[in-house]
Amino acid sequence: MKLTKKILIKGEIEALTGLLIGGSNSAMGIGGPDKMVIRNPVTKQPYVPGSSVKGKMRSLLEVSFGYIGDKAMGKVKNGPGENPDHQTTVLFGSARGDERQRPSRIICRDGFLLNPDELKGTELPFTEAKTEVVIDRITSAAMPRTFERVPAGARFGLNIVVNVFDEDKFRDELRSLTYKALQLLQDDYLGGSGSRGNGQVKIRIQSVVERTSEFYQGQVQENVLTLDEAKVPTDLR
Repeated sequence: MKLTKKILIKGEIEALTGLLIGGSNSAMGIGGPDKMVIRNPVTKQPYVPGSSVKGKMRSLLEVSFGYIGDKAMGKVKNGPGENPDHQTTVLFGSARGDERQRPSRIICRDGFLLNPDELKGTELPFTEAKTEVVIDRITSAAMPRTFERVPAGARFGLNIVVNVFDEDKFRDELRSLTYKALQLLQDDYLGGSGSRGNGQVKIRIQSVVERTSEFYQGQVQENVLTLDEAKVPTDLR
């Protein structure tokens, strides 16, 4: 098993509507929002966890193939598929716990806030409070609840690495599969409460670089691809 190359995909994720990615409520004050967004503990700026991006990419890609596992994971009864020969398992790996387990080929790094200066006028630090109301169908009594969310216009870094090995099945398709997963994410939502207007995002790929195993041995230069050479779909530019 030999590393053929690493594909480095970089860009940004822009929130087109408020983004709700929950964090800890340990610092919630009386009268504050019921749910808080996740923040960098040092800068206090919100960020997009790589796990949220990767998990959503995988689940949407599997649903698009009709490939859904039946292994129970706590309350989740229909989790990721574990067939080692399926495209999504090759890309995202599996946790079978036996000799057919496959490591993930894709790395999704945390996306940190790119435009904090543009969000300084918000009511909460870099975020907003959104109130929703549940209405009793008979009495019309209202039950309000408040969520903290990142406002529309916030931009976060997109940083994905795809490892390609010589023995990988579908190795020539892993990059295009990654694009497809990002397209599905862009046409769905990121974070929570997407059916109520949250989480619509625009994804822009700004650079694609290939680094072969020979690059890491100092024998060749990295290959910087144009977006056309990298076959980046138009809706991801």
